Amino acid sequence: MAGLPIPESYLPPRELWPDKLYTLPEYQNIPDKLNVTAEILDRNLELGRGDRVAIYVDDKRITYNELVEQVNRIGSALQGIGVESPDRVMIRCPNIPEAVIANFAILKIGGVSVPTSPMLAEKEVAYVANNCEAKVIFVFAPLLEPVAKARPNFQTVTHVVVIGGNPDEIRSQGFIPWTDFLNQGSDKLEPVLRNRLDVALLLYTSGTTGMPKGTVKFVEDPILVADGYGKYCWRITEDDVVGGPAPLAFAAGYATAGIIPYRYGAGASLIARFTPEQMFENIQNHRMTITSILPTAYRQMLRIPDAEKKYDLSSLRMCTGGGEALGEETFKAWKDRFGLEIYEGLGTTEMMYVFITNAVNLKAKGGSMGQVVPGYEARVVDDEGNEVPPNTEGYLQARGPTGTLYWRPYEDDNRLLEEQKQAVRNGWCQTGDVVTMDEDGYFWFVSRASEMIKTSGYRVGPEEIEEALMQHPAVLDCGVIGVPDELRGEVVKAYVTLKEGFTWSDELAEEILEFLKGRIAIYKLPRAFEVIEQIPRTPTGKILRRILRDREKAKQEASD
Repeated sequence: MAGLPIPESYLPPRELWPDKLYTLPEYQNIPDKLNVTAEILDRNLELGRGDRVAIYVDDKRITYNELVEQVNRIGSALQGIGVESPDRVMIRCPNIPEAVIANFAILKIGGVSVPTSPMLAEKEVAYVANNCEAKVIFVFAPLLEPVAKARPNFQTVTHVVVIGGNPDEIRSQGFIPWTDFLNQGSDKLEPVLRNRLDVALLLYTSGTTGMPKGTVKFVEDPILVADGYGKYCWRITEDDVVGGPAPLAFAAGYATAGIIPYRYGAGASLIARFTPEQMFENIQNHRMTITSILPTAYRQMLRIPDAEKKYDLSSLRMCTGGGEALGEETFKAWKDRFGLEIYEGLGTTEMMYVFITNAVNLKAKGGSMGQVVPGYEARVVDDEGNEVPPNTEGYLQARGPTGTLYWRPYEDDNRLLEEQKQAVRNGWCQTGDVVTMDEDGYFWFVSRASEMIKTSGYRVGPEEIEEALMQHPAVLDCGVIGVPDELRGEVVKAYVTLKEGFTWSDELAEEILEFLKGRIAIYKLPRAFEVIEQIPRTPTGKILRRILRDREKAKQEASD
């Protein structure tokens, strides 16, 4: 079944698209017409893996046979309420089995899956629903309130399916309980074939200003990521179990929980809400072999006393992560405690997943992001786009089988059309990162270009300062930004939260500064501190420095 096609104006003009490289042999065999769910999930039944475990969550196990059956039921139920290809369907869930099921069901009927962040507020929920023209929304019951409040502003949504909660209450509000919807469907469902460059997925990423922006992923993209990174970096087999806390709305979560394990008949370990203890328990109880975790999460796990003795982590063979700088101290501390290196990497939502990682040759350099993932190219350039010598700071550019494409670029006075022009230059994607590359081809993260602090003629990345601050025994968490200064242009300000038992004082501030002097250059030292209750972070653990900057701006305006 086919609905209204996606208008050409919903994608940038072709001359602004990034180059697409298909250099790996695996990429030569992708058919012109295909179905993502059939290629990634259903083929496991053909290969005799039906009784293998596909999903681990708490003490529950879901086999491939069970997963495919539920995908078929939800997919056919969607067709039953009029969802056709390429209609858009939103998902608003943490990492739970129903999110995976809904995603595969949408893709199987030729729809466009739109996983969204659990943190979206009412106004943002309405914006994304209208921007992608969603026909249906799947929502986890604890996250229903913003959807219910936004409902009067929906322009295209016809049905809301609620996962969990009280079925009678859900029905009374005019929504559909998940169990009712599941029972409406059939366990048989034919996959809808689509062109490999048709839109299959929209991942919305928040910028520093304005509403979330949609990034476009094609039908071929999930397969390209699984066949590239999954094979050449994780070296995944059907005997692996992969786990991490990132939701499907984020590229890291979509790859870890939504694509790569199933391509190989492996298992996915889901965790709806990260705590260090729960992550250790999942590794132990699910016999996890591969982790994909943010550096912040690794640091939190390092704070659990005697974890290496309390939990059986013998199944774990590979620890990977990214999203922010890991730092050499965390790398060493993890290896000393658990005997495993953390293969740090760099990826973006725009690029779909990781394209630089230490997992390439399993030869990690502590503190580096690693080398280019097979199938991709990357380089470091100056302001004019010229490549710089090794060990010189510059802007990271990348290209490969996936790349940056913004959804509906002509909306909001061409807001994203301008961003598209800045994001892709001469076929290369601009990642927005300041990095260096050494003589061995290892990349070293300096900062997000937008978050560089320019003080007294120096360019300072906040990550290095945060990494050093986190080593002080009084600091529980921290976030660093630049604040305006008449003399220096900007000065470094550190927001900190303190561990229990510590109280802020001038003496503690001096002690921290002395501590930092042995770890970072003098010009990078914070000139101001502020203690706050909690550092703002995304669900995956990234520091939301824009919120800290907004807080600082509001304080400055109030004092003027």
